[in-house]
Amino acid sequence: MVLGVNLGVTLKTSKKMHSTMALRIKNRHRLKEKEARELIARLKAKAGIDSFDPSKAVDVGMLEDIQVVLVNDNVDFFYHKDELMPTVEGINRCQPQSHRVVVDMGAVGFVTKGADVMTPGIVDADPGIQQDDIVWVCDEKYHKVLAVGLALITGEEMRLKHPGKAVKTLHYVGDRLWVLSHQ
Repeated sequence: MVLGVNLGVTLKTSKKMHSTMALRIKNRHRLKEKEARELIARLKAKAGIDSFDPSKAVDVGMLEDIQVVLVNDNVDFFYHKDELMPTVEGINRCQPQSHRVVVDMGAVGFVTKGADVMTPGIVDADPGIQQDDIVWVCDEKYHKVLAVGLALITGEEMRLKHPGKAVKTLHYVGDRLWVLSHQ
């Protein structure tokens, strides 16, 4: 039996006006604190994220066909090929200090349309990034999170600007997951 749960989310539509919409999270269930700690350990190892408290309400469910992890009713993580990944909003909430790739303003339009990150557009990268690490991409001017992806090369190689792809984009501002989680 599939159960639908409505989760009220408030979105800012203007400075004076707010709109409330509902997310439909199916098969939602609460994780035990031990399971939440295991998630944190995986996130710390692959993405440098360890800033959410396992005693908070951590739920797993389906947002349409995407398996998501909600922390205090926020879609902060999702699964991509059985790999736990942070969402753009999850990066904004957790504010990790590592695994960051900074792109120039000319790359922003491409990244926000789902393009992979190419090394010529990178202005800085965490030197601790290893190949296959989860990374987050931000712009150089405002440091706004644009995308989450997998590192195809190390952070040092990104800094040296070897030609080619540096980050495989898996989730970005404006994609289907972004739109579904902001309804």
